[in-house]
Amino acid sequence: MFESPESVRQVASRVDDRLRTFLASERARWTAFDADLATPFDELTRMVVGGGKRLRPVFTYWGFIGAGGSTTDPRVIDAGAAFELLHAFALFHDDIMDGSTTRRGVITTHESMQAEHRARAWSGDARRFGDGAAILIGDLSFVYADVLLSDLGSTGWKMWNELRVELNIGQYLDMLGSAQNERRPEKAARICRYKSGKYTIERPLHLGALLANESTTLLENYSAYGLPLGDAFQLRDDVLGAFGDSTVTGKPVGDDLREAKPTPLLALALARASEGQRRTLAKVGNGVLSDTDVAQVQDAIIECGALKEMESTIERLTNEAIAAIGDAPIDATVRERLVELAHFVSDRRA
Repeated sequence: MFESPESVRQVASRVDDRLRTFLASERARWTAFDADLATPFDELTRMVVGGGKRLRPVFTYWGFIGAGGSTTDPRVIDAGAAFELLHAFALFHDDIMDGSTTRRGVITTHESMQAEHRARAWSGDARRFGDGAAILIGDLSFVYADVLLSDLGSTGWKMWNELRVELNIGQYLDMLGSAQNERRPEKAARICRYKSGKYTIERPLHLGALLANESTTLLENYSAYGLPLGDAFQLRDDVLGAFGDSTVTGKPVGDDLREAKPTPLLALALARASEGQRRTLAKVGNGVLSDTDVAQVQDAIIECGALKEMESTIERLTNEAIAAIGDAPIDATVRERLVELAHFVSDRRA
């Protein structure tokens, strides 16, 4: 069993409690207005409280503590909860764009809402209803993230707005890359950083620091740590997306391959592949992959040496991040936690 460090579990527990309380209060408020609003709030709660690694709140927390914030300050827990709501917004929309039927091992919201539409024999198209409902629930999550950041200063708000723009840009490039069958390494690396890496580690550290002190001088130190580690995080995600165990990841085996994601792993494999291996890899993005096709693509990625090289790259980026945080003017305890987190995000299995 690959468990989260205690430093992750403690922060995650506080954030989960805040999310449950906040969403329960909002559910009660809006179902008193109209009982039909129970379903969207239940779906939002299911997504936000039903799982996830809570990495963004944890990096926000230690960025905050490193910049002089108090461990008992409730603002940093609200900020962490805001990141989880922002992440949920992205997941609701992402599942629709990818046509995903499961998330964390259970049915996705748009599929669940379609099923309800059909079961109740409602008017109109079930798919349009399900997709529209999930989009709106995602938008609601986006708004609630802002609500929990009401104490953020002006510099922090600029950072928050910038990271949200970065997230949407990365998501668009990811979707476009799948449509274009994009395999250029430099484009794949750009998508990797902007769709997930920056907003998972670097920006949470920045936001936490700015919440503690709007004049903080730690932003460059946090970037020197957060950018390579964010890249390592997303590269590990790409490896899991191609090779992860579905019982652990909650997604079908080879999910990224089936969706023709423009990942650095696939770009590297194509660059290193023999002619025969390239023919196998060319199946990605050219029709629906069978389980046999996925297994053959996986074998080609391994045989050409791309997986081994990607593992070496993840290790190098992690070590770069650890070396960078060693030079940061932060408390030794904060440094120890960030080193621990670096190993966790790069070695995780889900």
